[in-house]
Amino acid sequence: MNLASWVERHGRRFADAPALASGERVHSDWATFAARTASVANGLRDDLGLSPGDRVAILMRNRPEYLEAMFAAWHAGLVAVPVNARLHRDEVGYILDHSATSVVITDDDHADDAAALVDDVEVLREVVVAPGERWDRLTSASALTLVDRAPDHAAWLFYTSGTTGRPKGATLTHRNLLMMSLSYHADIDPVAPGDCVLHAAPISHGSGLYGLPHVAKGACSVVPESGGADPTEIATLLDRWSGMSFFAAPIMVKRLAADATFASANLEHLKTIIYGGAPMYLADLEAALEALGPRLAQIYGQGETPMTITALSKADHGDRDHPRWRERLASVGPARTDVEVRVVDGVGRQLPTGEVGEVVVRGDVVMAGYWDQPDATAEALAGGWLHTGDVGSFDDDGYLTLRDRSKDLIISGGMNVYPREVEEVLLRHRGVGAVSVVGRPDEEWGESIVAFVVAADGERAPSVDELDATCLDHIARFKRPKDYRFVDSLPTNNYGKVVKRELREQLVTESGT
Repeated sequence: MNLASWVERHGRRFADAPALASGERVHSDWATFAARTASVANGLRDDLGLSPGDRVAILMRNRPEYLEAMFAAWHAGLVAVPVNARLHRDEVGYILDHSATSVVITDDDHADDAAALVDDVEVLREVVVAPGERWDRLTSASALTLVDRAPDHAAWLFYTSGTTGRPKGATLTHRNLLMMSLSYHADIDPVAPGDCVLHAAPISHGSGLYGLPHVAKGACSVVPESGGADPTEIATLLDRWSGMSFFAAPIMVKRLAADATFASANLEHLKTIIYGGAPMYLADLEAALEALGPRLAQIYGQGETPMTITALSKADHGDRDHPRWRERLASVGPARTDVEVRVVDGVGRQLPTGEVGEVVVRGDVVMAGYWDQPDATAEALAGGWLHTGDVGSFDDDGYLTLRDRSKDLIISGGMNVYPREVEEVLLRHRGVGAVSVVGRPDEEWGESIVAFVVAADGERAPSVDELDATCLDHIARFKRPKDYRFVDSLPTNNYGKVVKRELREQLVTESGT
């Protein structure tokens, strides 16, 4: 089983149909996509000396070459390591080192950072810029025969932040990604040749994952020329491409619905917007349904069980006559076709309907484990179930509502931020004696990041500019706190552990919400 067989198959079946597009322009048809994939695969094996199971990182903004690189890696039997292009160079370096990546495929925007890491990452030996001279040589090489892979062979290392402040690489196998794709067809939408998937969110995360079921069925992958979610640009692309679906964070959905140009556009070609990755406020959801119509589907998932735990279908969104319609809109829907989902207590016992506990899931879509982290894997997959760390409850109809996140995760603008990572960076400043980072409800971003800072003994309190500079030297800009509170001490329990709940309650009280 090799996911790249989809591209090879469509290269014969849909040879002249569009496969990859940049904006309104066709980048390649399926025959060309298949040929370039097989050629780059050969170059990775012969020119760059990689062997099945070796890791290839992809560090670039959204562009057609991203998908060529990913499927070429799979075609050659390699493991793709898509890296969030918004990360700081030090964060990228950690991922490359931890995954023992040998080759990075990047673009002009990230080439200097990638090249600078060759001396810092032990096994990293090549940086290929796409498009570029070396990339062009790879795409013109002879074709490589598709390499056989077993269903349990690794395909994608999905790096997600961990509670320790260091990212963990969820090992997603070919079977995991196949089951995710089949579940999409079963629970979200059927996909047909002639449809398209728009990559308005990062391909390294949700958009890339949800692109796979579209590739599987021969739909065209369209990358906006801006590389992002510009409402005017998407409206224009709707005139060019039909059967359009795309993945979006709730903040993106809110902005599209509120944009006059997009809301007044011809939405006949808009098929589905799949949203997830952060809470969607009920008022925002109702406004989006009013502006966009019944084209919204919500997913609840994690990188460890790629985008597949529960789903709130388009039919659920449109069923206004149901007596509990608004309650359902506030839920994340029932369990997906390919998984079992339970709510359990602290010792793993299943809880009855209505009782709140931790959400656990099992099925063939659940990751094989964390790359090179056996202890974290054993903890996450204890008892044969993935322990999500999320807290929720089921209703009588089997709809799951999330109540809280037990791991203190902050989701801001659809991006995951773990407080300890930010705290460790702030503690690098000599003027910081103690710090605690929490999320504050934010109507636009979902949550904004707030740091409570205690000055170090004998030191002046650092300025906001100094703390910002410290963060920007070590972590991505989106992880930087939006607000700093300078306090004399942090609330702690009898064991000396900071009670973040009190800090969050303080912020809620101040906001009056």
